[in-house]
Amino acid sequence: MASSSVAQFARQVRPILSTDHAQARRRVLALYKAWVREAPFIVMDYNIPYSRKQCLEKIRSEFMKHKHVTDLRVIDLLVLKGHMEFMEIINMWKPVGNLLFHFKDTHNPKPKDFLGKFLAGHE
Repeated sequence: MASSSVAQFARQVRPILSTDHAQARRRVLALYKAWVREAPFIVMDYNIPYSRKQCLEKIRSEFMKHKHVTDLRVIDLLVLKGHMEFMEIINMWKPVGNLLFHFKDTHNPKPKDFLGKFLAGHE
């Protein structure tokens, strides 16, 4: 009895914003278009050392990181977080250092020469 009521409750979880995948897709595309429209102004206002094209590539890569997500609640949550980030950047509430952190390359290549390995502490 208890396990069936838990299973029934788990199936009736309400969505955050979107009721189907088409509506979630529209929300994601609207957010993406807003980011793309504001990209030149972000580069100009924050005076970051990247071009508009590099900024657009970074925006696209951030959206493509989550292309495998299919759960509506997770998609809605990601859209809400993306919108909050967008508003922080547009209103210039985010410091330049935090904005440049998104452009930082996360892969640190291993040194190839002896001196580089010695200074990095590699064998």
